[in-house]
Amino acid sequence: MIPYLAELPPEIYWAILTQIPTEERQQAVLSLTRAVPRSPVPLHHLFECIRLRNAESVFHLYRRLRGRVQEVRWVKSISLETWTVDADIVVNLLSILPCLSEITLFVGPNFAPEHLEDILEKPREDLRHLSLRFRPYVQKATYYQFLKGAYFDTSLHILSRWPAYNLSTLSIVQDPLDPEIARMQHFAQPLVFFRLNQITTLICSPTLCTLPNLRLRIPSRQIAPFIFNSPRAAPALSMLDLSTCDIRLSDVEALVARFQNLKYLILDSCTIVRGESHDGEWIALGRMCALATVKAAKDREKKLREWLEINATRVQANNEDIHQQDTGEPHGRRSRPGRRGLATATISLRDSPTVMVVPTARRNMDVPKIRIVPTFPTIRSLSMSFNTHLREEHTIQTEFNRGWAEGLAQLNAVLNRLHQSWKNGVRMMRVTGDPGTEDGFEGLEDIDGETAFVDILNEQGLLPTPVLCLAGSTPEALHTDGCGHESANTVWDDGI
Repeated sequence: MIPYLAELPPEIYWAILTQIPTEERQQAVLSLTRAVPRSPVPLHHLFECIRLRNAESVFHLYRRLRGRVQEVRWVKSISLETWTVDADIVVNLLSILPCLSEITLFVGPNFAPEHLEDILEKPREDLRHLSLRFRPYVQKATYYQFLKGAYFDTSLHILSRWPAYNLSTLSIVQDPLDPEIARMQHFAQPLVFFRLNQITTLICSPTLCTLPNLRLRIPSRQIAPFIFNSPRAAPALSMLDLSTCDIRLSDVEALVARFQNLKYLILDSCTIVRGESHDGEWIALGRMCALATVKAAKDREKKLREWLEINATRVQANNEDIHQQDTGEPHGRRSRPGRRGLATATISLRDSPTVMVVPTARRNMDVPKIRIVPTFPTIRSLSMSFNTHLREEHTIQTEFNRGWAEGLAQLNAVLNRLHQSWKNGVRMMRVTGDPGTEDGFEGLEDIDGETAFVDILNEQGLLPTPVLCLAGSTPEALHTDGCGHESANTVWDDGI
């Protein structure tokens, strides 16, 4: 049997190995080379997907690949899954691997910000999946990085300078502090990122302009405003995981409103609502998800109106200047010579803070009336983690569905009113996929048909109720079909 296997052509081995899952292929090739040493097994499968689970493996792999031009190009995926490793060797190893499409790094206490900066300094055109998992402690929590003033903010800034490659999955996770360590040692959650404004820089960068999947977990930090405050934030985002962060109910509304392609929002271990169903919080949450685009349309309409008023003021001021130049009259009232009377006032109401003088240009300016039509909500699943009984979960689901239905009814009423105004000649616009900077008409387009005003209540299946799953990210838990947890597991197959 052995001689027969050794005589098989390489194409047969290649066809067999491609049927084996990627994560098991390396071990299969290694077993074949040991069982049939003289067989023409394609060795590039041995280096295609590499998982390193101890520090010694990192050193041995670097020594094996250093100077091997062909073999380093075989490596497409590398996963470093150990917290204790010589970070300098990791930097050297990744520097000789130019064709990586997937990188997973465990950033432990031996990593300094400079190490991660060296790894991310050179953009990788072929990279599609990047996962950075931080744990600045192992068994014993320390304030070493804090006292040293070493944070990883610069890594986010360096990543934001990458060109617009086709990065499809980005995961930045800080592991929460072990509750046992926190209880026994009275230790607070260590900081990995000090200033969160670098998150805004990253999410508005060209690197994330086509990114559909983002997982950003920074325990107990209020990071949501740094994500949704800018109109340039990741316009293609479809899945967003902000588990363990400090997320509020208003943040959910702002996130759903900002990202027009968002389908899955995962908020495990976030105290958005207290979990009880008797105070109407779940009804409010469902209604908020349905009406988030209405609020976004009103905010955009307000910005457009202010921009039009400013422009109209400038145009009218320019026209007045031109008129004064043609007539030869100076700007303002001409002073008359002579002595001022005794009754002349010595104070002026213009300086009084209680008197508001409305400029003539603002009173008489002609500002066109433009309305912004809200888009349909795209959210399809809202995933959280709550310890509830089956009966309580059924009640929560019922109330969430009720809030969603009420929100859709209000959205439908808004669309009907705007539809009637459109028929009466009012100009209607809507936000495009990329809102740009929201300056003036940027990111807006005219509505030239009635499809934007479709009766959503009479269109069966057009806007189904989002799937609400309260099972958390535990794989063995009973999840709701079609929830964001299941979709996330197919994107990030790491069990966290």
